[in-house]
Amino acid sequence: MPLWTIESVASRRSGRACTGLRGDSRVTFTYARQETSAAAANDSTPRVFLTVRKLSASRYSLLGERLMFSSIQRWQSMEHAMPTRTLTAAPRLALVVDADPDVTGVLSSVLKSDDWDIVHAADNQTILKLTERGPFDLIITGAKTTGREDVDLLRKIRRVRPHVRFIILTDQSTPADVVSAMREGAFSFFSTPFSAASLAEMVRIAMSEPAWDDGIELVSATPEWISAIARCDLKTADRLVQFFNEMSDFPDPERNDVATAFREMLLNAIEHGGNFDPSQYVEVAYVRTQKMVLCRIKDPGQGFSLGEIHHAAINNPAYDPIRHALFRETQGLRPGGYGVLITKHLVDELVYSEKGNEVLLVKYLLPSRLSA
Repeated sequence: MPLWTIESVASRRSGRACTGLRGDSRVTFTYARQETSAAAANDSTPRVFLTVRKLSASRYSLLGERLMFSSIQRWQSMEHAMPTRTLTAAPRLALVVDADPDVTGVLSSVLKSDDWDIVHAADNQTILKLTERGPFDLIITGAKTTGREDVDLLRKIRRVRPHVRFIILTDQSTPADVVSAMREGAFSFFSTPFSAASLAEMVRIAMSEPAWDDGIELVSATPEWISAIARCDLKTADRLVQFFNEMSDFPDPERNDVATAFREMLLNAIEHGGNFDPSQYVEVAYVRTQKMVLCRIKDPGQGFSLGEIHHAAINNPAYDPIRHALFRETQGLRPGGYGVLITKHLVDELVYSEKGNEVLLVKYLLPSRLSA
């Protein structure tokens, strides 16, 4: 008679504990079968999870291990004998407020695919009612509401749908609204006027980003000073740049300069310091005073010396402005290397730490421009 017998098979999406006995030795097995999720419908193989907890005395530990391996082999043979079925992935749902025909048209064209269905809502109240009835994968507000109203809606939705991607479109916002949106876990934030192309790209990121909740984490935040950590991937970088751009309440030329410079340095940190490793994070800070904007970026890498990066255009001699391109080609690097050079022309000061893995960007704001 075998030492272990599985007496029953757990039903789908359920678990049950069974106990095998031999003298005063007890081994408890908890097993469960889980259906393939819609997100992984291409893999129709059933997954079996087996957890083993030994309750035996130390002198029976070897017996417990033998029981464990014997039972796993037995369960695997049963799994191969189980019938499988192919699951069809259900379309994902996007909930969109129809506030602006042009914006609705852009969103509809981006979301138009076999993988997405669009549900249209008249206003925020309708969004709240629909989300209470059932889940959605993406929610986009209408641009005719204020940032505060949309953040309040997001706060209510988070109570019932904590992981839904939520993009705020608004025609009235303040830096405090952006901070609140980040605290409540908004996926992104756009205030009018905004670029339809930028919105479309952010929606594409929302459609394709499988894990986003831990991408950006606020360490501390006020409208004047934000400290955060961000995951080392390009999509998270684009989200963070958009949030910081919305924080900027100064004229467009300076605003665009700071946004571009910040993005270049952030991408350098993610690529060269974090190696695009999503398990690594960069530290970022944004400080806004009456006379300047300061951005700080620190990556997890080993650092570098600015004068020794021959693959960057910043070190090209005046007589050979593209010398770094040949170096990059011989080293098998992608085309580029202009980030530091571009940044130095867009901000007033660019300061690296001694180690080289931390950089400060400073942009001074002219009083005449602020009053314009």
